[in-house]
Amino acid sequence: MAITDWPENERPREKLLSRGAQALSDAELLALFLRVGMRGRSAVDLGRDLLAHFGSLTRLCSAPAAEFARIPGMGLAKYAQLQAVMELARRALTEKMSVGDVFDAPATVRDWLRMRLGSLPHEVFAVLLLDARNRLIEAVELFRGTLTQTSVYPREVVKLALAHNAAAVILAHNHPSGAAEPSQADELLTRSLKDALALVDVKVLDHFVVTAPASPLSFAERGLL
Repeated sequence: MAITDWPENERPREKLLSRGAQALSDAELLALFLRVGMRGRSAVDLGRDLLAHFGSLTRLCSAPAAEFARIPGMGLAKYAQLQAVMELARRALTEKMSVGDVFDAPATVRDWLRMRLGSLPHEVFAVLLLDARNRLIEAVELFRGTLTQTSVYPREVVKLALAHNAAAVILAHNHPSGAAEPSQADELLTRSLKDALALVDVKVLDHFVVTAPASPLSFAERGLL
């Protein structure tokens, strides 16, 4: 049955307009993105097919172009549109962190980190540089690869903070394995960076371990800073 034949209050677009985007399922949101279905399959059906194929919304949004384009009814044009939507969301969150104290909206930081780092297939170490009012100056991906005290150089993090005149930083790295628990190497690295940055009067406010789709783990909340 075509979506136009559904009761009006059950159609994704009408439901969004009357009840808000949060009232829609993942498949219904994807239906609005897809706009049209295929013969015998509504846009909501296609949304469910995509979720079933990739296993989760996170994996769908981070799928390689070639894999996404192989799905019937998709293609590189749809892939480009999806990536544009994701980048708009990331930029909106970055803008929000730039105009207010990041700790006034802690969920924004977690959402940004999950979108930026959560689905990457390789390990990344990032630094969020903050001014004296805890507003984001810039977010920098500084290192890639397995994180140890020898692969993340404290002097490089210090140089970065000084170059941006940062008063504080939030550190973050992802665990592509999906294990959110910080390792002993993570804890040693955090202490090393905290000590190095303290010498130039830059505070380490937190260190997050990011996995998908779970909420990033906070060192500060765990009492590890």
